[in-house]
Amino acid sequence: MKNTSLIIVESPTKAKTISRFLGKEFKVESSYGHVRDLPKSKLGIDIEKNFEPQYIIPKKAQKNATNLKKEAGKSAEVILATDEDREGEAIAWHISKILGEDKTTKRIVFHEITETAIENALKNPRPINFDLVNAQQARRVMDRLVGYKLSPFLWQKISRGLSAGRVQSVALRLIVEREKEIRNFKPEEYWTVTALLEKNSADSAEPKNFEAHLVKINSQPVPKPGIKNKEEADSIVDDLKKSEFKVLKAEKKEARKNPLPPFTTSTLQQEAVKKLGYSSKKTMFLAQRLYENGLITYMRTDSFNLSRESLVEAKKWINQNLGGDYAGSSPRVFKTKSKLAQEAHEAIRPTDVFKKSDDIKMESADKKIYDLIWRRFVASQLPQAVFSAAAADIEAGKHLLRATGTILQFDGYLKIWPQKFQIKELPDLQTGETVKPIKIIPEQHFTEPPARYNEASLIKTLEEYGIGRPSTYAPTISVIQDRYYVAKNEQRRFQPTEMGETVNKMLTEHFPAIVDIQFTVKMENELDEIAEGKKEWPLVIKEFYEPFSKNLEEKYLSVEKEKPKIETTDQKCEKCGKDMIVRNGRFGKFIACSGFPECKNTKSLNQGKSFGACQKCGKGEIVKKRTKKGRFFYGCSKYPDCDFAAWKMEEKKENAPVEK
Repeated sequence: MKNTSLIIVESPTKAKTISRFLGKEFKVESSYGHVRDLPKSKLGIDIEKNFEPQYIIPKKAQKNATNLKKEAGKSAEVILATDEDREGEAIAWHISKILGEDKTTKRIVFHEITETAIENALKNPRPINFDLVNAQQARRVMDRLVGYKLSPFLWQKISRGLSAGRVQSVALRLIVEREKEIRNFKPEEYWTVTALLEKNSADSAEPKNFEAHLVKINSQPVPKPGIKNKEEADSIVDDLKKSEFKVLKAEKKEARKNPLPPFTTSTLQQEAVKKLGYSSKKTMFLAQRLYENGLITYMRTDSFNLSRESLVEAKKWINQNLGGDYAGSSPRVFKTKSKLAQEAHEAIRPTDVFKKSDDIKMESADKKIYDLIWRRFVASQLPQAVFSAAAADIEAGKHLLRATGTILQFDGYLKIWPQKFQIKELPDLQTGETVKPIKIIPEQHFTEPPARYNEASLIKTLEEYGIGRPSTYAPTISVIQDRYYVAKNEQRRFQPTEMGETVNKMLTEHFPAIVDIQFTVKMENELDEIAEGKKEWPLVIKEFYEPFSKNLEEKYLSVEKEKPKIETTDQKCEKCGKDMIVRNGRFGKFIACSGFPECKNTKSLNQGKSFGACQKCGKGEIVKKRTKKGRFFYGCSKYPDCDFAAWKMEEKKENAPVEK
């Protein structure tokens, strides 16, 4: 057996895929993730010895660690083939430590699990990159110090079981501050004026009616967001009704729109939220599975870079399947905006562009993510979409109105990646001609508050600020929900819970650096400098920890205990008699017993409100309920004795609902 090489990867799926490309002289084993970690029962960091981590082999990893040692002892060499990012590099280092310094090990990396990529990697082994290992260690140590030191403070001052972390605390702050903006928002009334106009045309095929919007009054732009009130709008309408409408300027030009770049981690997560309704956690789980099965390139990346081979294959597929009009342009290269992205890495793309989702046997959810990645990659190499854009300025007394139109001339990349565009045709207007007003329409509007974050917009904001990295977005969003600091409403947007607001208030007032956006960005940049070999990680940790620790000691004495605000009701608990209060949960507000955790009685806010007698049993009342997944339905109050249920109801005149 000593003539065999042992290849170690993180997951059994990855091991199985790699095994397909290798001969009998190789054996592939899985580490099942990290084989060493900080202990759960104590801090596990020697602060007096340069923040030295005290790693252990967790109980769940001990059997597997023993197996890896056994297999390594029977092999001529060990090849570490964990993922190419900091986490993967750290796992490779931890494996090498448990195998022992005397064991000859090689490190290989690849962006995709294909036969060619594995062969090239085996020909080009390299040492473990300790700069990447140290960057991962620094993040782990820093997050352990914050969590282990700050969480007990929150237990003492608010409630047990709470947690705090660098990135999660900033994400929570963003959500809480957006909620405050919404609460404090006062809508402003404004009006717009639109004219429906008609061109005098002999050509029956040409569109005659078109809309023009008021843009200037007395050569001055209409103030934003619009006309102040109804009186001003009515006055403008009266003036327009008396005016002649004359085309002051008309022009036509060609407009082009470029395709979007291939996916990075954050843009894949954002698009999966928008198009598929998938959470970032689910998206990354599915992408990981696709990668480990050899179907896509590595899914944690900041880079838009694409290999030369993939560009050649994309052009070949386009030429064979869409024709010359779509394959004529040269390969398109996208410049990565992130200064921290490693250009040696690639964007997320299919490993074989000739494999469409329908050609591969996989589960439905995997297929949807694969199809999204495939189409985005192919579309990135298609020509621009070409539009004919027309615009006309129309003078009416002291008012100027503008009409615009857009017609798609060539779909280009839209053939593979459809996007919503307002296609509107204008008649062929000529400078100096008059047009006839058919109707002048004043319309009332009110300004709206900023939208709450959903997963896509929160990830986009975190990325724009430089908070977190590709591997952190999904776990960050997951943990603030798991801790019930935030909950998704019926529109799947984040709202802070009472507990989330209380935790944020405590951190903002007493540990401003932890939730400060610029401070968090600075720490991320320093972690990147460690990865680049420009900084020593213990020094970075020391500069952070000393002021943090001093502040924490002071706050234990000076900060009073604080509880979340309680929203009361006039209801009593049917089980214990205590007051029922309003709480926030995964699916928004609900009513719960104030005696929790001793009494765990809960019900929905709508529970108790009758929507009429049950049509099935005649004994119970129809009440609004919610499924475990958060969807509302109507059911009988006598459940489980009566199992009547309906998704939709309509109101009768006597207010009794009827099943649709």
